[in-house]
Amino acid sequence: MKNKEIRKQIEQAGLRYWQVAEAIGIYPSTFCIWLRQELTGSRLERVQKAIEELTGGDGSERSEA
Repeated sequence: MKNKEIRKQIEQAGLRYWQVAEAIGIYPSTFCIWLRQELTGSRLERVQKAIEELTGGDGSERSEA
């Protein structure tokens, strides 16, 4: 999956980069640095898992408590 697709997935889910970074366990600035180059391997897996967890696994917008 290309970073462009990851960015689109985050946007469509109504998430912010800081939320994904927090779910991964990294600083938001680190996540932005990661996105400067195509994600591969464990980084890609961590990002995809975080997005899935934040959206409830179905890609829909997460609800605020």
